[in-house]
Amino acid sequence: MVIAEAQTLSTYLPVLIQAGLGLMLPAIILAASHIFGQRAKGNYIKDKAYECGLPAEGKVHPRFAVKFYVTAMLFILFDIEVVFLVPWALVYREFLATGIAITAATAVFLFTLVLGLAYEIKRGALEWDK
Repeated sequence: MVIAEAQTLSTYLPVLIQAGLGLMLPAIILAASHIFGQRAKGNYIKDKAYECGLPAEGKVHPRFAVKFYVTAMLFILFDIEVVFLVPWALVYREFLATGIAITAATAVFLFTLVLGLAYEIKRGALEWDK
């Protein structure tokens, strides 16, 4: 019984060491940052935000046009399309060899994406100068 418990502890020892390091390392880094960081001494020049050596100009948080967000959403949409289509293309032969028909499901998926792209083109979402 004692040997089994010692053996169990020895198998978990790497996990315990990793967990200990995972808890201690961030605490050490935060403490070092607090002690040696630029704000530790209360120096006015060091406490200012660094903007390439020049004073900051303009608003801190400028407003962005909606077209930037639309472009980001379109990128995410077509990025997800690639994430689904690349694995499908890689395993297509294997599915055909086993007799599983996946062409219809992929055609529905692509039709939906092409329909969405046609809608975006019709609404002018891809026209940047609008």
